[in-house]
Amino acid sequence: MDKLFYFKINLNKYGDLKLQTERENKVFYQAIAFFLLGMVIVLGIHFYNNSKLKAKVNNRAQYLRNTEHELTKYQASDDYLSSQDLDRLEQTFSNRIFWANKLVALSQEIDSKLAVRKFTYQNGILTLNGITPIDNNVREIDLVNEFVMRLKSNPEISNDFPEIKIGPINTQEVKDTKIMEFI
Repeated sequence: MDKLFYFKINLNKYGDLKLQTERENKVFYQAIAFFLLGMVIVLGIHFYNNSKLKAKVNNRAQYLRNTEHELTKYQASDDYLSSQDLDRLEQTFSNRIFWANKLVALSQEIDSKLAVRKFTYQNGILTLNGITPIDNNVREIDLVNEFVMRLKSNPEISNDFPEIKIGPINTQEVKDTKIMEFI
Protein backbone atom coordinates (compact mmCIF):
# COMPACT_ATOMS: atom_id res chain seq x y z
CA MET A 1 0.00 0.00 0.00
CA ASP A 2 1.27 3.11 -1.11
CA LYS A 3 0.38 6.28 0.67
CA LEU A 4 -0.27 9.23 -1.47
CA PHE A 5 0.53 12.70 -0.36
CA TYR A 6 -1.18 15.58 -1.99
CA PHE A 7 -1.51 19.31 -1.56
CA LYS A 8 -4.54 21.38 -2.29
CA ILE A 9 -3.69 24.52 -4.08
CA ASN A 10 -6.33 27.17 -4.40
CA LEU A 11 -5.66 29.13 -7.43
CA ASN A 12 -8.77 31.27 -6.90
CA LYS A 13 -7.49 33.76 -4.29
CA TYR A 14 -9.79 36.39 -5.66
CA GLY A 15 -12.87 34.29 -4.77
CA ASP A 16 -11.69 33.82 -1.17
CA LEU A 17 -11.06 37.53 -0.74
CA LYS A 18 -14.47 38.29 -2.17
CA LEU A 19 -16.15 35.84 0.25
CA GLN A 20 -14.26 37.31 3.20
CA THR A 21 -15.19 40.84 2.16
CA GLU A 22 -18.84 39.83 1.85
CA ARG A 23 -18.76 38.27 5.36
CA GLU A 24 -17.17 41.41 6.79
CA ASN A 25 -19.71 43.62 5.02
CA LYS A 26 -22.54 41.44 6.32
CA VAL A 27 -21.25 41.74 9.92
CA PHE A 28 -20.79 45.50 9.42
CA TYR A 29 -24.34 45.94 8.10
CA GLN A 30 -25.74 43.83 10.94
CA ALA A 31 -23.88 45.98 13.48
CA ILE A 32 -25.22 49.15 11.84
CA ALA A 33 -28.75 47.67 11.81
CA PHE A 34 -28.56 46.75 15.52
CA PHE A 35 -27.14 50.16 16.35
CA LEU A 36 -29.91 51.94 14.42
CA LEU A 37 -32.55 49.69 15.99
CA GLY A 38 -31.12 50.44 19.44
CA MET A 39 -31.11 54.17 18.69
CA VAL A 40 -34.72 54.02 17.49
CA ILE A 41 -35.72 52.20 20.70
CA VAL A 42 -33.81 54.65 22.92
CA LEU A 43 -35.27 57.64 21.08
CA GLY A 44 -38.74 56.10 21.29
CA ILE A 45 -38.40 55.67 25.05
CA HIS A 46 -37.05 59.20 25.33
CA PHE A 47 -39.94 60.73 23.39
CA TYR A 48 -42.47 58.62 25.33
CA ASN A 49 -41.04 59.76 28.69
CA ASN A 50 -40.83 63.32 27.41
CA SER A 51 -44.50 63.30 26.42
CA LYS A 52 -45.51 61.82 29.79
CA LEU A 53 -43.47 64.43 31.68
CA LYS A 54 -44.89 67.19 29.51
CA ALA A 55 -48.40 65.96 30.34
CA LYS A 56 -47.52 66.00 34.06
CA VAL A 57 -46.13 69.51 33.79
CA ASN A 58 -49.25 70.67 31.97
CA ASN A 59 -51.51 69.06 34.59
CA ARG A 60 -49.58 70.65 37.44
CA ALA A 61 -49.59 74.02 35.70
CA GLN A 62 -53.36 73.73 35.28
CA TYR A 63 -53.71 72.76 38.95
CA LEU A 64 -51.58 75.77 39.92
CA ARG A 65 -53.71 78.08 37.78
CA ASN A 66 -56.88 76.68 39.38
CA THR A 67 -55.44 77.12 42.86
CA GLU A 68 -54.33 80.67 42.14
CA HIS A 69 -57.77 81.44 40.71
CA GLU A 70 -59.42 80.13 43.88
CA LEU A 71 -57.02 82.14 46.03
CA THR A 72 -57.80 85.34 44.16
CA LYS A 73 -61.49 84.55 44.49
CA TYR A 74 -61.11 84.09 48.27
CA GLN A 75 -58.93 87.17 48.58
CA ALA A 76 -61.51 89.21 46.74
CA SER A 77 -64.21 88.08 49.16
CA ASP A 78 -62.31 88.73 52.43
CA ASP A 79 -64.30 91.92 53.04
CA TYR A 80 -67.52 89.94 53.28
CA LEU A 81 -67.32 87.68 56.33
CA SER A 82 -70.39 85.69 57.22
CA SER A 83 -71.94 85.79 60.67
CA GLN A 84 -70.74 82.21 61.20
CA ASP A 85 -67.16 83.30 60.49
CA LEU A 86 -67.49 86.11 63.03
CA ASP A 87 -69.02 83.76 65.62
CA ARG A 88 -66.18 81.28 65.17
CA LEU A 89 -63.61 84.05 65.45
CA GLU A 90 -65.23 85.37 68.63
CA GLN A 91 -65.38 81.86 70.08
CA THR A 92 -61.72 81.28 69.29
CA PHE A 93 -60.63 84.45 71.06
CA SER A 94 -62.95 84.07 74.04
CA ASN A 95 -62.09 80.39 74.68
CA ARG A 96 -58.36 80.89 74.39
CA ILE A 97 -56.21 79.84 77.35
CA PHE A 98 -52.93 81.60 78.05
CA TRP A 99 -50.83 78.62 79.06
CA ALA A 100 -47.71 80.51 80.15
CA ASN A 101 -49.53 82.15 83.07
CA LYS A 102 -51.18 78.84 83.99
CA LEU A 103 -47.86 77.00 84.04
CA VAL A 104 -46.30 79.64 86.29
CA ALA A 105 -49.23 79.41 88.70
CA LEU A 106 -49.09 75.60 88.62
CA SER A 107 -45.36 75.59 89.37
CA GLN A 108 -45.91 77.89 92.37
CA GLU A 109 -48.49 75.50 93.84
CA ILE A 110 -46.33 72.37 93.55
CA ASP A 111 -44.41 71.60 96.74
CA SER A 112 -41.24 69.53 97.21
CA LYS A 113 -43.10 66.32 98.11
CA LEU A 114 -45.03 66.20 94.86
CA ALA A 115 -43.99 65.89 91.21
CA VAL A 116 -46.40 66.49 88.34
CA ARG A 117 -45.32 64.40 85.37
CA LYS A 118 -48.09 65.19 82.94
CA PHE A 119 -51.28 67.16 82.68
CA THR A 120 -54.00 66.99 80.08
CA TYR A 121 -56.85 69.33 79.30
CA GLN A 122 -59.79 67.83 77.52
CA ASN A 123 -63.49 68.69 77.49
CA GLY A 124 -63.00 71.38 80.14
CA ILE A 125 -61.31 69.02 82.62
CA LEU A 126 -57.70 69.43 83.76
CA THR A 127 -56.30 66.00 84.68
CA LEU A 128 -53.03 65.78 86.59
CA ASN A 129 -50.64 62.82 86.63
CA GLY A 130 -47.71 62.68 89.01
CA ILE A 131 -45.85 60.92 91.80
CA THR A 132 -45.11 61.42 95.49
CA PRO A 133 -42.90 59.37 97.84
CA ILE A 134 -44.70 57.36 100.51
CA ASP A 135 -43.93 58.58 104.02
CA ASN A 136 -45.27 56.82 107.13
CA ASN A 137 -45.96 60.16 108.83
CA VAL A 138 -47.98 61.66 105.94
CA ARG A 139 -51.08 60.41 104.19
CA GLU A 140 -50.23 60.79 100.53
CA ILE A 141 -53.83 60.96 99.38
CA ASP A 142 -54.32 63.96 101.67
CA LEU A 143 -51.21 65.54 100.16
CA VAL A 144 -52.59 65.10 96.64
CA ASN A 145 -56.09 66.28 97.60
CA GLU A 146 -54.61 69.33 99.34
CA PHE A 147 -52.68 70.11 96.15
CA VAL A 148 -55.87 69.88 94.06
CA MET A 149 -57.70 72.14 96.56
CA ARG A 150 -54.88 74.71 96.35
CA LEU A 151 -55.19 74.67 92.55
CA LYS A 152 -58.96 75.14 92.76
CA SER A 153 -58.55 78.03 95.18
CA ASN A 154 -56.02 79.79 92.94
CA PRO A 155 -58.05 82.09 90.65
CA GLU A 156 -55.27 82.13 88.05
CA ILE A 157 -55.90 78.41 87.49
CA SER A 158 -59.53 77.88 88.48
CA ASN A 159 -60.89 80.59 86.15
CA ASP A 160 -60.04 78.53 83.07
CA PHE A 161 -60.13 75.08 84.68
CA PRO A 162 -63.31 74.79 86.74
CA GLU A 163 -62.85 71.02 87.08
CA ILE A 164 -59.50 69.62 88.19
CA LYS A 165 -59.05 65.94 88.93
CA ILE A 166 -56.37 63.33 89.43
CA GLY A 167 -56.25 59.92 87.86
CA PRO A 168 -56.37 56.52 89.56
CA ILE A 169 -53.80 55.89 92.27
CA ASN A 170 -51.16 53.12 92.23
CA THR A 171 -48.43 52.38 94.72
CA GLN A 172 -45.17 50.83 93.67
CA GLU A 173 -41.58 50.43 94.79
CA VAL A 174 -38.81 51.90 92.65
CA LYS A 175 -35.16 51.50 93.72
CA ASP A 176 -36.00 50.83 97.39
CA THR A 177 -38.36 53.81 97.52
CA LYS A 178 -42.09 53.40 97.79
CA ILE A 179 -44.00 55.87 95.69
CA MET A 180 -47.62 56.65 95.06
CA GLU A 181 -48.46 57.40 91.46
CA PHE A 182 -51.64 59.16 90.41
CA ILE A 183 -52.11 58.41 86.73
